[in-house]
Amino acid sequence: MYDLIGDIHGHASELEALLSKMDYVDKGGVWQHPDRKVIFLGDFVDRGPEQVETVNIARSMVEKGKALAVMGNHEFNAVAWATEDPQNPGNYLRPHIEKNLKQHRAFLEQVGEGSELHQSMIKWFKTLPVYLDLPEFRVVHACWHGEHVSAMAKYTDSSNRLLQESWADASRKGSEAYEAIETLLKGLEIPLPGDHYFFDKDKNKRTNIRAEWWRQGEFTYRDLAMVPGDAIDQIPHLPVASHILPGYDGEKPVFVGHYWMSGEPAPLTDQVACLDFSIAGGSNGKLCAYRWRGEPELEQENFCYVERLAR
Repeated sequence: MYDLIGDIHGHASELEALLSKMDYVDKGGVWQHPDRKVIFLGDFVDRGPEQVETVNIARSMVEKGKALAVMGNHEFNAVAWATEDPQNPGNYLRPHIEKNLKQHRAFLEQVGEGSELHQSMIKWFKTLPVYLDLPEFRVVHACWHGEHVSAMAKYTDSSNRLLQESWADASRKGSEAYEAIETLLKGLEIPLPGDHYFFDKDKNKRTNIRAEWWRQGEFTYRDLAMVPGDAIDQIPHLPVASHILPGYDGEKPVFVGHYWMSGEPAPLTDQVACLDFSIAGGSNGKLCAYRWRGEPELEQENFCYVERLAR
């Protein structure tokens, strides 16, 4: 059986508290359970105070067979930041502009940019699969989108890991690989009509909304928008074309992170659960897990979490 853990963002102390709460023990530097295995949903780095420690905990568990993990958008971005663009020597797949540096600076400072440790972590990030499609359930960082999952087959190996030669395609706006990675790791985004826009939590101007992709039916842009509370009035109540939402096929449960949820953890639908409860978002944040016991429909009682620790 599995315990699925959402976005950690460098909060290693909370990760250890959560593992301990779920009866995992640290044996020789590797957290483990006699009967269960962790699946990490990505976003180990950026924002938090213990990013190196977080990666070390997760990596040791994965390498010793005590956990599985998928890639989050922050691991993808970390690799792209550190990888030269083969078509533009001296430049990188993720441009070294101030906006991108601001998001990534804490990790670079903690790991030591260009250090042996940094290079080792980038190498490990590259081994993380884009998604897991297990017999019992699915795992992807942000959005299960059947069309984009199928498209990724051209760019990944048999373990769903990006091929070395695919990183440039996946980082180049407008390519098939880029569009698939953007959706699977960052969520379904829908362009707002006309000249509508809003500002995200980092005060960046946005003309697209991140949408609640798992919903099915007829909705407006405002119905679907995942935006800061003070921005919702800027989103128009105009209908979204029905073909834009992929919905979810319901074949088996799917677990995602990424969305900075709040409040008491609960399934989004009978078969969709988000496990990102904003551990890096402030004093009310939680580090959240789901203790899967074989159920085909997800149950609120199987969520487990720890509150953000005071520092």
